[in-house]
Amino acid sequence: MRSMLFVPGDSPRKMEKALGSGADALIIDLEDSVAPAAKDAARETAAAFLEEQVNEAGRPALLVRVNALDTGLTQADIDAIVRTRPDGLFLPKAEGGATVQELHVMMSVAEAHAGIEDGATGIYAIATETARGIFTLGTYAHASPRLKGLTWGAEDLSADIGAETNRVPGHGATEPFRIARSMLLFAAAYAGVAAIDTVHVDFRDLDDLRNECEEARRDGFTAKMAIHPAQVPVINEVFTPSAAEVENAKTVVAAFSANTGVGVVAIDGKMYDRPHLRRAERILARAAAGKL
Repeated sequence: MRSMLFVPGDSPRKMEKALGSGADALIIDLEDSVAPAAKDAARETAAAFLEEQVNEAGRPALLVRVNALDTGLTQADIDAIVRTRPDGLFLPKAEGGATVQELHVMMSVAEAHAGIEDGATGIYAIATETARGIFTLGTYAHASPRLKGLTWGAEDLSADIGAETNRVPGHGATEPFRIARSMLLFAAAYAGVAAIDTVHVDFRDLDDLRNECEEARRDGFTAKMAIHPAQVPVINEVFTPSAAEVENAKTVVAAFSANTGVGVVAIDGKMYDRPHLRRAERILARAAAGKL
């Protein structure tokens, strides 16, 4: 997946419209975009949408952001949503592998009650929304086979640490949040899951969004979250490998396949070693994901 678009879980109109956005995944939100008094209605609305769409051909991946574990609302979210067979749940304010394991157990029980295969529903964790979460980033590896991706968030983190802002226009994230971003990237690589870049909150500034996407792709992120459909085409374009990149990656993979057991191959006068092979394989995987 390249693009993941947040959609309020209490708006059938916005969810229906989001289906045509071109996003690889929709994140149906039961957390921040839903007022406390509207949580029950949002669960019903989101569940109805999922039941209607989950078996449709060519649909985007359908994910649901539940409420954080410390709110007391997560169990009700899971009971309403897991039975509809979404592709995954987004866990906000995650604080390490222990919170993923807690969610995993809750989901297993819900899947069993619904007659769904254990582990069918994936988990994506927003792992940097609290100061405590920063210090648990190394614990996601082996936390759960459900874990598919990690992403970082700046808005809640800025409130937690008392920062006046988390970014400077034209210059990107401020230093504390660049640290959080980098640590998240390392955590995802260590856990062997997708590294997903956070949202760009100014949905009207598509030039700055493009710059942010290109920087994220350069550093190793494979996808980015969006808050508005207008952001999706930019994200998809940047995170889709170019034809030249794909062709070069195929050449590298083919060279190693033709020379099994070697650590280095020569292509057009340049030497390529095993790290180049891993990068080539990742480019081809990203290219394949972009065709979904």
